[in-house]
Amino acid sequence: MILFDGVCRLCSAWARFLIKFDKERKFKLATVQSPEGQAILQWYGLATDHYETMLLIEGASIYTKSSAFFRVMRRLPWPWPMVCIGWVVPSIIRDWLYDRIALNRYRLFGRFDVCVVPTKDHESRFLGE
Repeated sequence: MILFDGVCRLCSAWARFLIKFDKERKFKLATVQSPEGQAILQWYGLATDHYETMLLIEGASIYTKSSAFFRVMRRLPWPWPMVCIGWVVPSIIRDWLYDRIALNRYRLFGRFDVCVVPTKDHESRFLGE
């Protein structure tokens, strides 16, 4: 399960990327603004009104920031796992870079006025659909 900010243009592009390249449908998606996303955030004791990271939930484990990104990339088909070479960079540096993008994502990439609704052919990729 991957939670992402549904009004962030960068985050929505990330979701479209996953839909395109996750051919085996390993991941379900949910926006943090959806009822399902809000329930998941509450379950893990995370803020429900301010989002600064994508969340990856694998079983009982939750991953954020660069760790979530690399864990997703390694499960995609070739050549995407090659991106995981970035894992050699210490997490404090990776997460600092992640935070710089996350904190400025609306200014850099823009935002939608409302959450993007999945198209009919993508509905099955989203939790609750």
